Amino acid sequence: MLSGLLIVLLPLLLGYLVPVRHAGVMHAINRGVNASVYVILLLMGISLAGLDELGSELSRMGSQALQLFVVITACNLAALGWLSHRLALRMGSSPVVANAPTTKLAALLGSLSLVAMVVGGVLIGLALAWLGGDIVFQHADQLAEWVLYVLLALIGCQLRNSGMPLRQILLNRHGLAIATTLAVSSLIGGLLAAPLLALRWNEGLALASGFGWYSLSAILVGDQLGPVLGGVAFFNDLTRELLAFILIPLLIQRHAPLAIGYGGATSMDFTLPVIQQHGGVACVPIAVVSGFILSLLSPPLTLFFLSL
Repeated sequence: MLSGLLIVLLPLLLGYLVPVRHAGVMHAINRGVNASVYVILLLMGISLAGLDELGSELSRMGSQALQLFVVITACNLAALGWLSHRLALRMGSSPVVANAPTTKLAALLGSLSLVAMVVGGVLIGLALAWLGGDIVFQHADQLAEWVLYVLLALIGCQLRNSGMPLRQILLNRHGLAIATTLAVSSLIGGLLAAPLLALRWNEGLALASGFGWYSLSAILVGDQLGPVLGGVAFFNDLTRELLAFILIPLLIQRHAPLAIGYGGATSMDFTLPVIQQHGGVACVPIAVVSGFILSLLSPPLTLFFLSL
């Protein structure tokens, strides 16, 4: 089991060891990550189309995703609400992070485009099955696994070359506190939700370890536990981001740790414009550090729990 974990983590580690100093290469890596995510989600949709009794399986997936989301969100809001009362944020002026989405609409459309890829994959899979191309289901999972290895290597490069020095991360105690609280409360929620979903404890923890990184959690979980639970992970984490778009404007002025933390790993990219717009630029470094730490934790934690 641990050997499988090491095999999947190896591309991530190798990618992290590669320094990139040319802006054009970094741009190509970013485009490669986006393309890989779309390809794997399309293949996940094709795999879903190959399930027997597709309608009932999709219904079960939706029910499990909703239960998981409710339990984890309750734990997150309780823990981050406590932290908001304990943590006094003293923030000065700070720079805006480059290349973040500039509007809430752009961020929201980016999320929904991933849903469209899964739906498109299901439709393509159903069309191929109707045409007698059932063999595609046998190769979809294998192809997705190889694309996953490429994706992990590229993500490793992104994390290494994100411009976030380790010293800056370790010295930002607010970002560390928010990320730790979100991670621990999410894992508690995963443990509590596991028996409700008729899952093993480690599977509940794996589903909870996405921390809002829906594109990656769906891929990792789906590769190990099948497309249905991959879909559960995807919709659980995607719903977190959509709710974050609503909570951040309402709460960030009085409960900044809660508003920043609930976005999870997406607080360094997709929800960052909303955090900046309603909380000010002083929130940016805290959000980026919190999101970076959660992004760094998510892949190894998910893979570790899946290997148990």
